Amino acid sequence: MTETAYRLESDPSLTPSPVLPALIWAEGIDPPAPTEGTPEALAELLARVRSAGEAFVPQEMRRRVRGTLRHGVYKPSGRGKPASEFLLRAALSDAFPRVNRPVDVNNLVSLESGLPGSIFDAALSGRRLLIRRGAPGESYVFNPSGQSIDLQDLLLVCRFTDGAWEPCGNPVKDSMETKIRPETRDVVAVLYAPADEPVESVERWAGRYAELLVRHCGAERVGRHVGFDGSPRP
Repeated sequence: MTETAYRLESDPSLTPSPVLPALIWAEGIDPPAPTEGTPEALAELLARVRSAGEAFVPQEMRRRVRGTLRHGVYKPSGRGKPASEFLLRAALSDAFPRVNRPVDVNNLVSLESGLPGSIFDAALSGRRLLIRRGAPGESYVFNPSGQSIDLQDLLLVCRFTDGAWEPCGNPVKDSMETKIRPETRDVVAVLYAPADEPVESVERWAGRYAELLVRHCGAERVGRHVGFDGSPRP
């Protein structure tokens, strides 16, 4: 399987794009078992966050990330805040989630960088993804209890299935349809950086993400790409 099999496209309506995304993928990971204890890298990061307080993620970064979501009727506040802000609050309240190794890597990089991220089972999401805004009436279930999120005007990652683009993730909450399972062996992830973030910074965080997928998830092959791969094909 070649790296070109993984694509992140931008819908023509998303012009100019509010994000500079990074696509990260890994193949041949270890079976994702529930996390027991706190991985060493996460424990070290949580200690740094608690020492610095909310200033660990500068307020200006939080403002810029929120700006990537603010559009139309969607307001990035309350329960609609970027996932990276929820993770910062969880770290400071000693309630940081431990889920499984791939999700833990996503949460670690999101907390450390201040950038929200999504991670999917590549067998469920496919290797071709698209970013667009949510349409009126769109929603999906995001947790096992069946709670749903209204997606209108929210920045979305979509998978191509049954001849159409279907939402499966966003910078706030991802869909249950493509989440990591015990059977997951290949993953694909997206980091959402503000469009004006330096490319070198986004590349560094994408590299950090890929490195952790090897170190903590046993990935046999990893890759990454910053930016879009061009206009979507039919």
